[in-house]
Amino acid sequence: MNAELSAIEPGSQVYLKEGGDSFGGIRDVRRSGRGEIVIYVENAGEFVVSADTIQSAHDGKVVLDPSKLEPNLARAIEHAHDREEPGF
Repeated sequence: MNAELSAIEPGSQVYLKEGGDSFGGIRDVRRSGRGEIVIYVENAGEFVVSADTIQSAHDGKVVLDPSKLEPNLARAIEHAHDREEPGF
């Protein structure tokens, strides 16, 4: 099992870099097999992500390695905040 998976719980926020904006949250952690997390991305829905995509996990935060993202997940992350209204 990926050591990072042990530090992840449902409800953790997901980021592409430390100090960046969260684009979603962890819905499920699948520790058996190769290990996966299920991420809810704002405005796009759920995505299953392999544990080897996790760069770090700590303090309720999960940081993914952008170079390992599937193209459809990368596009969803780009548009995660499209529906937000400035100032709210």
